[in-house]
Amino acid sequence: MTDDLRARLRLTRRVTTPWSDDSTRGVTADRLDELLERWAESYDWRIHERRIADLPWTVTRAGGIDLRMIHQRAVERGRGPDPDSDTPVVVLLHGWPDSVLRFERVLPLLTDMHVVIPALPGFPFAAPLTTPGMSVNRIAEVVAEALSQLGYSRYTLSGGDIGGTIAEVIAAEHPESVASLHLTNVAPQRALTADPAKLAPDAAAYLARAGQWFRAEGGYIAEQSTRPNTLAVALGDSPAGLAAWIVEKLESWSDAGAFTADELLTWISAYWHTGTIGTSFATYTEPATMPGRIETPTVLSVFAHDIKPEPRSYAEAFLNVCEYVEHASGGHFAAWEQPGAYVDDLRRAVAAAPGRWRLSGLATQ
Repeated sequence: MTDDLRARLRLTRRVTTPWSDDSTRGVTADRLDELLERWAESYDWRIHERRIADLPWTVTRAGGIDLRMIHQRAVERGRGPDPDSDTPVVVLLHGWPDSVLRFERVLPLLTDMHVVIPALPGFPFAAPLTTPGMSVNRIAEVVAEALSQLGYSRYTLSGGDIGGTIAEVIAAEHPESVASLHLTNVAPQRALTADPAKLAPDAAAYLARAGQWFRAEGGYIAEQSTRPNTLAVALGDSPAGLAAWIVEKLESWSDAGAFTADELLTWISAYWHTGTIGTSFATYTEPATMPGRIETPTVLSVFAHDIKPEPRSYAEAFLNVCEYVEHASGGHFAAWEQPGAYVDDLRRAVAAAPGRWRLSGLATQ
């Protein structure tokens, strides 16, 4: 597989446009050439593959499919891991165009909690997705059932992008299980039905800005949601095309310097070697049904370089925001870019959950 990839990369037909040096029109030719050369000549996927394989993976049958998950259990003082104890349980939900790798840097910071990171169906490291219908609503049910099978009846959900949308759906459908939410954005689908006349002035202004962003930057959404078959052929057959499609998002949606060249290539290679770029479009293609306002205690982390950070008033129209935390650094992949800040906010969400959890001197009553 690696030899085939390198052969394809070396035979890449370079394509230029009149805008090849304009980063506002997509990845530049020079940047792409730099990454493709490294991918073909010196990057070693096997090193990263072994590291990923060594993560604490488990698999559970849920919702008629096999759900693969990273499951890192805390070892409590004086006894082994016990899912029925008072140890907090946190579930980390990734988005697109990434994978469970989004959370690789926060795992070492969460050894006092039970941590579950599902490889969402259709994405890298998940079981192959072969049937239609895998909407965010169905994924939410699969994840909730899998958590129950692991023995977890109460947990904090954390995530952004598609993962944040799934978290909102689970919270609405299983309020008895979701103790609190930690999100980096409000589900973008809510902007499609929100009524500006019913929002606070700054929330209505945000809705207008979000609409402008979708018109200027959301072409990929239109293509992935309406013509997934066509796009999957191009990106699944051409590593150069795949790199161009993903790198543009990873670099433009994150803070400056968030990724080294090898880190970018690892995230891209995860899609290439698992053959999942086409199936990762499922949550764009399949229609989603969003819940009404969610009363679960929510901590919203707002990172300055995310693609369209929401004001508190907008989030409060849909969520029970108990803390709204703004960060000067970090972007769309905050758990990777700013793992310490991300974990601090996640701990705020754990502390906001009503119940008996105790953590790092913080007690919930």
